[in-house]
Amino acid sequence: MHTEKETYRHLTPSEVAALTAQGVSCDDWTRLRVKEGFITGSVRDASFSGDVYLGIFRRPVTFAGNFVRRAGIYNATVHNCIIEDDAYIYQVKNYIANYRVCREVVIECVDTLAVNGTTRFGNGTRVSVLAENGGREIPIYNELSAHAAYLAAFYRHRPALIERLSGMVDDHARRLESSTGIIGEGAWLSGCRTIINVNIGARARVEGVYRLEEGTINSSADDPAYVGPGVIAEHFITSSGSSVSESSVIARCFVGQGTVLGKQYSAEHSVFAANCQGFHGEACSIFAGPYTVSHHKSTLLIAAYFAFLNAGSGSNQSNHMYKLGPIHQGIIERGSKTASDSYILWPAKIGAFSLVMGRHYRNLDTSDMPFSYIIENTDESFLAPGVTLRSIGTIRDVQKWPQRDRRVGPRPLDNIIFNMLSPYSVQKMIKGRDILLQLERVSGRTSEHYMYNSAKITHRALKRGLYLYRLGITKFLGNGIVNRLAAATFDTLQEAREILAPTSEAGTGEWADIAGLLVPEEEVGRLIAAIERGDITTPGVMNDTFREWKQRYDEWAWNWTVSRLQSEAGIDLRDVLPARLEAFVGEWKEAVVTLDRLMFEDARKEFTLKSRVGFGIDGTEETRLSDFENVRGEFDDHPAVRGILEHIERKSRLHDTVRDKLARLRPTNGEA
Repeated sequence: MHTEKETYRHLTPSEVAALTAQGVSCDDWTRLRVKEGFITGSVRDASFSGDVYLGIFRRPVTFAGNFVRRAGIYNATVHNCIIEDDAYIYQVKNYIANYRVCREVVIECVDTLAVNGTTRFGNGTRVSVLAENGGREIPIYNELSAHAAYLAAFYRHRPALIERLSGMVDDHARRLESSTGIIGEGAWLSGCRTIINVNIGARARVEGVYRLEEGTINSSADDPAYVGPGVIAEHFITSSGSSVSESSVIARCFVGQGTVLGKQYSAEHSVFAANCQGFHGEACSIFAGPYTVSHHKSTLLIAAYFAFLNAGSGSNQSNHMYKLGPIHQGIIERGSKTASDSYILWPAKIGAFSLVMGRHYRNLDTSDMPFSYIIENTDESFLAPGVTLRSIGTIRDVQKWPQRDRRVGPRPLDNIIFNMLSPYSVQKMIKGRDILLQLERVSGRTSEHYMYNSAKITHRALKRGLYLYRLGITKFLGNGIVNRLAAATFDTLQEAREILAPTSEAGTGEWADIAGLLVPEEEVGRLIAAIERGDITTPGVMNDTFREWKQRYDEWAWNWTVSRLQSEAGIDLRDVLPARLEAFVGEWKEAVVTLDRLMFEDARKEFTLKSRVGFGIDGTEETRLSDFENVRGEFDDHPAVRGILEHIERKSRLHDTVRDKLARLRPTNGEA
């Protein structure tokens, strides 16, 4: 056991006598050492064995109700431990063995706290996500980011990468291997049953747990973790700012920063990224990307990857065909929702920002049709592309995600890009538009239905999808131009072109969503190549790369925008004329205002007569209206409605500012 032995000394005969008189026993007093200044009165009714090192216990410890006790060791059996200054240990029913208990730790009413043999405290545990029978295992470790987990799960076609990642994690786990556990400074353990082979971080609060085994509770003073009553956790790692409580049961799980699991939630072989929520329901072999939320008792998430998901009550999926076992998997891309009692048969892939309603028995792939409704009608799946672009709920979700970030530590593990419109989602809209045009050409303009990857698209839905995708594409491409020109000062056309010039070719190709981090695929390829070559050998360096990707998002996104302005709008910013820019800025304003007005009308549906059913329970129609307005407020005063109107006004002013700047441009080199 490591200790600063020079700061500890043997007990004096008088100290041994005093301790013995206070009910303290020791198998071998020569193996009990204390710091100079040790206070014998701070240890009573205790038993020591093995090598034990005690600090100085002076601090008053305040409990609920302003009840105060002095730090020390009371009614406890301690074996082979270091107990640092001002720790408080009281009523240990069985024993504490093989732990370093750091400064100001509180341990009260605990049955057993021990390290048994050599352990890695959950680090290196393989978690079988998506494929229950194995094949996409994620090796978990303390510093696991959602992005590293994504590479480990989805890049199995790069075996050299997987081998390097696994080796990297195993090296990290070996460095943590020990026969001594740590209870971090200021941690608080109260009313716990059995804790075996678990490291507990600084300021963590662990109370009323039933059993914790083979794991780590990462925590810090600025972002403490919590593990609460009735929890059973085995082969696990939880992160700073996380909470697992209320009789939740987890096995072979990683719980990310700010994630909350409670109300009897059950999860096995699952990875939860930052700010997820799991209540009442069940998860099995899932990779829950950031902000995956499941609140309902009857909801099962199984064998799938999600990100920014809101799972409705009774949502479930099937990964078992009763042939070769549970081998099927699903993917629901960022920002999607499943309605109550929805069902999806895996394998399937659902596009970003989609809403799934009903039960779907065919293997859907709508990944190139983002912002869609997927609806069941008479056992058939119908696809309505682009519809959620006009939904007030979509914007509300995107706005609330950053506001609900529970991480407060200085270095978040997951680097999240929240943008709804991005190179990733807009490239999908461009593909979706092209697919819809191709379907129309092949099947004819008079067709009532079009088949696409096991889903039907009505003629009306196809036309509406083309219209909405056009608005979304124009809005994103125009955002970049307008924001750059509005923020800059320029007098000549050449200066305007320089402001709009790309920084490089980086980012002009396809983009990927790496578990919440939007990044050019070419950058992902570079990282993978560096890992495969052995240039990157530690998780820390890999996480630094992910942070750099987030910092460079705006630069790369603009490079992508410039390339798509040419292909989508015929605008080459190297020689564009003011008239063309001004015309496109006008198109941008029309797209922005049109989408906002569509969302405005969508919000109005929440204030119709139908929405007032159930209000004014004992009164007249006038009472119903009054009750509704007092509970829900008036339509024009609703924050979301005001937000839309303010957005229209703000973007209109932005349009006018840019238009005026372009109108005042002086020609360059004779250009008009």
